[in-house]
Amino acid sequence: MGKLEHLEVFLGNPYWMFVGGIVMTLLWQSSSLSTTAIIALVASGALPLPSAIAAVLGANLGTTGTIWLAGLLVSDGMPKGDTLRIAMAHTGMNLIMAIALLPFVRPIARFLNSVH
Repeated sequence: MGKLEHLEVFLGNPYWMFVGGIVMTLLWQSSSLSTTAIIALVASGALPLPSAIAAVLGANLGTTGTIWLAGLLVSDGMPKGDTLRIAMAHTGMNLIMAIALLPFVRPIARFLNSVH
């Protein structure tokens, strides 16, 4: 794209950044790498804090996607037995947390800004 301004609509929208966090983590298969990139973008001023919080929530959910992708692409299909129960619990808890917190990323960011 060449210029950061071309991405402002995406970077300034927490919901798009939530999806971006999921996609980054699925592609990189590492929520740590995604979170590190998000922190660097916030520190450089390229990413607003509400969008960063949403992206971290997405990265957390994206971590569970790697369980499902590994089952489909690497192993013999969908997880079974205890593995399926663990994957469902992990995915379910991360999804519930994301749904509960995503509407509040702006107030959370305001609180974090007021603390320092």
